[in-house]
Amino acid sequence: MVAARITVNGKETPISPDAPHTTVLDFLRERGLTGTKEGCAEGECGACSVLVARPGVNKPTDWVAVNACLVPAAALDGQEIITSEGLATAGEPGTAPTLHPVQEEMAVRGGSQCGYCTPGFICSMASEYYRPDRCAHAESADGAEAESDSEHGPNGFDLHSLSGNLCRCTGYRPIRDAAFAVGAPTEDDPLAQRREQSPPEPVATEYTQDDRTFLRPSTLADALRLLRERPDAVVVAGSTDWGVEVNIRSRRADYVVAVDRLPELRELRVESDHVLIGAAQTLTEIERRLDGSVPLLAELFPQFASRLIRNSATLGGNLGTGSPIGDSPPVLLALEASLILADADGEREVPLADYFTGYRQSVRRPGELIRAVRIPLPLSPVTAFHKIAKRRFDDISSVAVAFALDIEDGIVRKARIGLGGVAATPIRALATEAALEGKPWNEETVEAAAQVLRAQGTPMSDHRASSEYRAAMLGKSLLKLHAETTEAVSS
Repeated sequence: MVAARITVNGKETPISPDAPHTTVLDFLRERGLTGTKEGCAEGECGACSVLVARPGVNKPTDWVAVNACLVPAAALDGQEIITSEGLATAGEPGTAPTLHPVQEEMAVRGGSQCGYCTPGFICSMASEYYRPDRCAHAESADGAEAESDSEHGPNGFDLHSLSGNLCRCTGYRPIRDAAFAVGAPTEDDPLAQRREQSPPEPVATEYTQDDRTFLRPSTLADALRLLRERPDAVVVAGSTDWGVEVNIRSRRADYVVAVDRLPELRELRVESDHVLIGAAQTLTEIERRLDGSVPLLAELFPQFASRLIRNSATLGGNLGTGSPIGDSPPVLLALEASLILADADGEREVPLADYFTGYRQSVRRPGELIRAVRIPLPLSPVTAFHKIAKRRFDDISSVAVAFALDIEDGIVRKARIGLGGVAATPIRALATEAALEGKPWNEETVEAAAQVLRAQGTPMSDHRASSEYRAAMLGKSLLKLHAETTEAVSS
């Protein structure tokens, strides 16, 4: 097997002799690329952001910003990355390099003070700079300049692309000014040209060092065979959860199997009666490929962690951890989703409502993977996702509530409500659904159903919220939905 290596700023760099758990961040810093910084080691500050060439949505390749502190270097075997040092263009011998347009704007607009966070901001900003459809949004159909708002610049720059980057010095305004000032890539920009060619194909990897092994099988069948032989293996996709375990809790695994690039786990199909989403599709890929066609998912995505995390995180990983405070389970419960589970013997389909069996426990058997999520069609027309947290974005929810209602002639014909953060597992609010179905969508019905919803689950008190607060927020969420939708439903 070919020795594991990563193309870094155009130069092939061997991974050896790093351990299989060595992160991309440490891999880069050990080789002198110290622009990539460690701030939090858990994917919350963005100081470690780098660009990775990934399969594109609108072009063959997208330059995607990821947290280098979470991704094992071995997971990028055969792949291509750009660091902040690689964005500038080298000059003639003895002359300074030419700054990248993003770097130039950050410099002239005072977007950097102590400088610690700056390289990460620049890589995240460069990812948005190279988003193929960004500048298309800067002009309206008649060629006039489109209106901007506080979160979207006249150049089409979406500030949410920087939501995973933190700065303690600038107050963010000069960084925002720099983001809204960048233009479009020029025709001779090498990274813009690179988008027209396909990214490197995933390579089968078997990297062993210090008696620990990182494996990337080439097919799902190979992966399932490995998991049958090694039920103790840790399965990773985006590593947004496992990377935290490695960094913060010093967890180590003797055997890691990566499934993020398996073609069988990267489907996304919209059929006449269902939507099928591969478990290894990243949340950003799902968001951009569905393009709002599943409104409840479209409402979820901006509230799920940060863009940096969504660029790596997968639905399979979020469901596979079995966390009671994951953001996707309440939404998928409301959508009546089911999971396609696969092992070496075949596949089975399990309703998500029957999947969770206890705290971080599920019906998934040893050696079994989540292959895909299946959402039935048609979708309920009245939907909402309410995430109650201390911060508007990039935070863990205290309570999450997802609604999907069919309301015809003022009557609730069908109600599906998913809850997170109020029990040992994500749950369906079955009693509240029953209190709504067949009743008029009016204040009296909603007030009564809100009292039922307050009593759903077994919320606990912790550092995020008290049990009383969580119960109160459940009831308020239904009242909020009614207030927001009454006019729309009546019209």
